[in-house]
Amino acid sequence: MTAPPLSVPVLLLAMPQITDPFFAKSVVLLLAHEAEGSFGFIVNRSTELKVAAILADLELAWAGDAEALAGFGGPVQPQVGTVLFSGEGDGLPRLESASEVAPRILLTQHVGELKLLGARPPERFRLLLGHAGWGAGQLVDEILRNDWLTAPVAPELVFGGDTEEVWEAALASVGVDPTALPAWTPVAGEGAAN
Repeated sequence: MTAPPLSVPVLLLAMPQITDPFFAKSVVLLLAHEAEGSFGFIVNRSTELKVAAILADLELAWAGDAEALAGFGGPVQPQVGTVLFSGEGDGLPRLESASEVAPRILLTQHVGELKLLGARPPERFRLLLGHAGWGAGQLVDEILRNDWLTAPVAPELVFGGDTEEVWEAALASVGVDPTALPAWTPVAGEGAAN
C-alpha cells in the first residue's frame, strides 16, 4: 500500500494513537515534504516563555499582549524562533525576508523583521520555538499507519491558539467528530509516533 501524494502546505492532525507528548492532539503546519524528509510547525502548543521576555533578551520591543506566550513549534532546534503572521490590513511595511507559505500566512526568521513585527504586531502573530521534522520516508510511514489525517490550511486554525480546541476544530473542518475517535492506550512494546 502506498501513501497518497502529499502536497504542501497542508495541516497534519494527530490521531489518538499518537501518545508522544510533543505530538498528542497536535495540529502541524507541514511546509516541506521531500524524499529526504519533511518539515513543519506545531501550531496549537504553547511554551511557558513570554514573547515579551524573548524579545527583551534580543533587545527588541514588544507592543503586543504582555502575557502572550511563545508557541512550541516542535522538538527540533527549540532555540530557533520562527514567526508566522498574517499582515492583511495591518498596514505593515513589506518585509523582504518574509515568505508567504500559504494564502494569508507569512513566515520569517529574520531578526530585523521580528523587530518591526514586535513594535507593531499584527493581530495574527505566532512566535514559534523549534520545529517538527521527519527523516526520509518517516512521515509517509506514519500516514500509512493512520497516525495523521490531513486538512487544508486555514488561517483560523494556524492562528487559533494553543489548545486542544484547535485540534478539534481542525478535525471538524474535514468532517471528523473528535468525540467519535477511539481512545488509545499503547500496548506494551508498541511505539508511538514521534
